[in-house]
Amino acid sequence: MHVVMMVLLFLLAVVVSGFIARLLPLKVPLPLLQIALGAGLSWIGFDVAFDPHLFLLLFIPPLLFLDGWRIPKGAFFRDWKPILALAIGLVVFTVVGMGWFIEWLVPAMPLAVAFALAAILSPTDPVAVAAMTHNSPLPPRLMHILEGESLLNDATGLVCFSFAVTAALTGHFSLAEASLSFVLVAGGGVAVGVAVTWLIGRANRLLVRRGGEDPGIQILVSLLIPFAAYLVAEHIHVSGILAAVVAGIAMHYGELSGRPLAATRMQRNAVWDTVQTVLNGIIFVLLGEQLPRMLRALPEAASRSGSGNDVWHLLGYVVVITIALGALRFAWVWVAVRLTVFRAAWQGREAKMPHTRLLAIIATAGVRGAITLAGVLTLPLLMPDGSLFPAREVAILIAMGVILLSLVIASIGLPLLTRGLTASLPEPERKDTEANARVAASEAAIRRIEKAIAEPLADQRDVDVRAEAAVHLLDVYRRHLDYGDLSGESAEDMRRLDEAERRLRLVALDAERDELYRLRRAFAIDDVVHQKLVGEIDLMEASLLGKSAR
Repeated sequence: MHVVMMVLLFLLAVVVSGFIARLLPLKVPLPLLQIALGAGLSWIGFDVAFDPHLFLLLFIPPLLFLDGWRIPKGAFFRDWKPILALAIGLVVFTVVGMGWFIEWLVPAMPLAVAFALAAILSPTDPVAVAAMTHNSPLPPRLMHILEGESLLNDATGLVCFSFAVTAALTGHFSLAEASLSFVLVAGGGVAVGVAVTWLIGRANRLLVRRGGEDPGIQILVSLLIPFAAYLVAEHIHVSGILAAVVAGIAMHYGELSGRPLAATRMQRNAVWDTVQTVLNGIIFVLLGEQLPRMLRALPEAASRSGSGNDVWHLLGYVVVITIALGALRFAWVWVAVRLTVFRAAWQGREAKMPHTRLLAIIATAGVRGAITLAGVLTLPLLMPDGSLFPAREVAILIAMGVILLSLVIASIGLPLLTRGLTASLPEPERKDTEANARVAASEAAIRRIEKAIAEPLADQRDVDVRAEAAVHLLDVYRRHLDYGDLSGESAEDMRRLDEAERRLRLVALDAERDELYRLRRAFAIDDVVHQKLVGEIDLMEASLLGKSAR
């Protein structure tokens, strides 16, 4: 019963935070509100025994799978160089630089533990990054790079973390062994993600071909895939996190050859949107629930940090380390971009340095979150000889402090940095590509309709009805062809006509829905008819609104 109440309270906190965020006159980032609600739950006596391994299993695979599934693949693979530079190069740079810095800054922390803390602080969190940049008008290409980085740097950071913890426990570290192990762990995670998704997808398509497609079953299959990939990878001691990400990417490509029904796609999108909202919210509520416990442990941690009993000294470590992480991130990006510009100029290609504000945005968006929290709590309690693991509480307190401070800095800094932003990374031209795709799709539809009406029918009345319907549809698709031509004044007229028609259709659909509800209240129609007709109107309205969003 306690577990059920805990889950229900967390879900209620997510709902309440959503309403508070919408009702407040001042726009406060939703993650900060959820952290505050979680802290409130803890202060009124609600206590959760945080299991980092269970947390990683329940929350991280589905969220990373969904991000890998939905991230634009063209943008991801087009910008693979800057993404890998951030996801691998920056992580290693941060581990080395911050490891030495933390060992110098915190007297009681051995070098190996300092490297472990630096490693678990190095990955940015995809959940936190998405939440912090939700209301900030970042350039699309920059957003894709940040999303790609946060998807892949978790594996790099966790592998480095495991090496550092092993070195702290054994007193031994080999760069060659670590490099080989990293390749095996990361490569194994990629292979497992692809293999699991391919096997499940192939079996699923065979079963669907024989027994038909049930949207509910297909949604459940998609929910289970990330857990399967993660558990298989962890069982053979490779990166479960990377396996979940790659499973999402592979899922996208697998569906290109065996696409699901439209009903399955629509229902699945709604389910996954709900799952994403719930898991994102609970992560931040849970982080807030741990906050009072962290504050109560501050005096003891301060005494073990080598700074006496000065709590403010320990909090100063948090501030300095957070600023140092941002400075290292900015320096890495600045140097990488300068080298890219220099290499382009050396090769005779035109290139210019991005606006400094863009680099500052990249540095500020390096938000730490769930991976850091779960990872640092897995630090061992004891050494092999039975003594306490050195500076464990100090490392945990510093990590949690950096998470909170990075969230606050991003929630304040990103809106300021992105206000009135005009500088942007160059985007590939999609206008012509979209127009060509519209034309090709409409031409294919016209050919299919003409082929269909050429087939003989036994009943002449059916032939007449089909011909009348074909005339209407062909007129619609020929208008689509005119609309797809994005040149000339006629195209602008067609766009205006299409927009005016869309607005009138929405008004008409709203009137239809109101009348159906009036008829149902008057008992003129029953529930079955009412739900069927309202559902049809909702689908048409969703289609029109989706067209407007594009």
